[in-house]
Amino acid sequence: MMKSHAAQASDLARAPKGADGRQRAIIENVQPTVDGGRFAIKRVLGEPVIVEADAFTDGHDAVRARVRYRGPQREWRELDMEALGNDRWRTQFHVDSLGLWEFEVCAWVDHTLTWRRELLRREDPADVLLALKVGATLLDEATARASGAHAKQLASYAAELRAIQDPAHGKQLALAPELDALVARYPQRRFESAAGPFGVRVDPIRARFSSWYEFFPRSTAREPGKHGTFADAEARIDYAAELGFDVVYLPPIHPIGRIKRKGPNNTLTPGPNDSGSPWAIGAREGGHKEIHPPLGTLEDFMRLLAHAHSRGIELAIDIAFQCAPDHPYVQTHPEWFRKRPDGTIQYAENPPKKYQDIYPFDFENEDWEALYAELIDVVMHWARQGVRIFRVDNPHTKPFSLWERLIAEVKVQAPDAIFLSEAFTRPKVMHRLGKLGFTQSYTYFPWRNTKLELTAYFTELCLGPGREYFRPNTWPNTPDILTEYLQIGGRAAFMTRFVLAATLSAAYGIYGPAFELMEHEPREPGSEEYRDSEKYQIRQWDLQRADSLAPFIARVNRIRREHAALQSDWSLQFIDIDNEQMIAYMKSAPVPNGSGPNAERDHIIVVANLDPWHAQSGWLELPLGTLDLAVDRSYRVQDLLGGGSFLWQGARNFVRLDPNGAVAHIFHLRRRVRTEHDFDYFL
Repeated sequence: MMKSHAAQASDLARAPKGADGRQRAIIENVQPTVDGGRFAIKRVLGEPVIVEADAFTDGHDAVRARVRYRGPQREWRELDMEALGNDRWRTQFHVDSLGLWEFEVCAWVDHTLTWRRELLRREDPADVLLALKVGATLLDEATARASGAHAKQLASYAAELRAIQDPAHGKQLALAPELDALVARYPQRRFESAAGPFGVRVDPIRARFSSWYEFFPRSTAREPGKHGTFADAEARIDYAAELGFDVVYLPPIHPIGRIKRKGPNNTLTPGPNDSGSPWAIGAREGGHKEIHPPLGTLEDFMRLLAHAHSRGIELAIDIAFQCAPDHPYVQTHPEWFRKRPDGTIQYAENPPKKYQDIYPFDFENEDWEALYAELIDVVMHWARQGVRIFRVDNPHTKPFSLWERLIAEVKVQAPDAIFLSEAFTRPKVMHRLGKLGFTQSYTYFPWRNTKLELTAYFTELCLGPGREYFRPNTWPNTPDILTEYLQIGGRAAFMTRFVLAATLSAAYGIYGPAFELMEHEPREPGSEEYRDSEKYQIRQWDLQRADSLAPFIARVNRIRREHAALQSDWSLQFIDIDNEQMIAYMKSAPVPNGSGPNAERDHIIVVANLDPWHAQSGWLELPLGTLDLAVDRSYRVQDLLGGGSFLWQGARNFVRLDPNGAVAHIFHLRRRVRTEHDFDYFL
């Protein structure tokens, strides 16, 4: 017989079995957490974790709350939480080592604190004397929990409270701050409530702030038409370092299949010397753990890795879990692939696109556990060689469970590993990948062009709840993406999109040299594919071209390195400007080594013209309160991008940008510093 709705509701309302009814403190709404603690939040080395929670109890008893936290292989530490009002509490701790941290929020009813609060309100002398004896009993209990000198002090306080005959003196003694601090060291936490533990994944600083440069090693030979090698690629590493990049990403470096190999522009009729797509992985020379022979050997790769490190660059490689038809896995593990009714293996498709040179894995096969283990070992193999950054191709087409297991296992051995998710797919899928452990994620930035689109999207990315686990990495182009804006907008379009990518997000990347040389011809009208795409053929690039954007890119990267405001995302604030073709925003950060209420803050204000063909102008409305600026005082802003400075006053100031000259301003402003002579100055 089914229960009534009332009976079912009664069942749900009962306390959980085994719960101690004397645990009266309630803990709710702990932040920051992801899905109630199912997934870890993310931080980088040195960042604070600001913890807030609601903690309260029935009636009028006082509550105390603390945060317990620990890093990998460390003991638990505790911090008192500060009462913010309305039963909300807060504290913070800093993470100073890589790996998975955890924290808990704990709270309990504090009878001694309740007693002190009530004593403060008591006025009748007899009532006060009786309350002092109650307090003495509470101090006896605290004495039993203490030891050494503290136990003696508490016992002395208890004896004195019992002996006191003067209510006023007893009240003064009982409410002394010294006694409160002493008792607080030995609370009665027998009936403590706890929420957690909650995870905190701590990554290297590059996880938050990094500048990526992608190039194809096979296109680095000096001789036209010749296949480049890892030795040739060292010069391209130097070039990327000179431009200010700190991550270089290489497309797949593994043997390329010969069966169904693609020719230029993705044709099905390659010539005998056509190089094919690096994403068609695997041939008789090996698979995902081997090197494409024309690039060199594993030893050559290790030399390239060492050379990159010597230039302050981390080398990222591509992880593409798919196979060419002649990959060794196809012969040794045919059960890992899906077959058509005619017995042939199903190649990859994304209608109308067809990838006859690529076989996807069938993750629902009976031998899936062995497949998981092998793919995890692929990444571990490269981690053992010293690779620490992995750009993962199309992770949304593989099981979520694979990535959760893979990333967790790799990070046990290499806690400094970084995983970039290349998933241009539905928002919930992209966010799930971030929750599962991907360190950074590609975004929809390439297709967000208007002020309204950019403002809404980056407000969501930088200020929404997803920022706890979804770190954006903005790319204006990739080997797969040549947007219409770049196809038709000319030089100004490339410059504007670069400034936006590099300043809206602390992590960004470009596919070069196609970007700085403004490659803009699509394969055909309406396509986002490059004509003569490097995905299918070797290209020769003239890095010394007079119109190259390389100097412009180097200047913006230098600005990013020199200003902490551009090295994180959470301070992003959009600024009103009365022209829909212009966008303005700012970021802020404390000046290094600054402290105290009058410490300087570094403010970067970016204004960009979104129209690549016409000059645009508008009135900027600065938030004077945020900038600590007085309405009636002048202040100077320095244009870090174009040079020069401007003397402004008040909130409204005029800006004009011409795509034939300056497409954007990157203004620098430091907040007011009050000196002993009480005047203001700006740097």
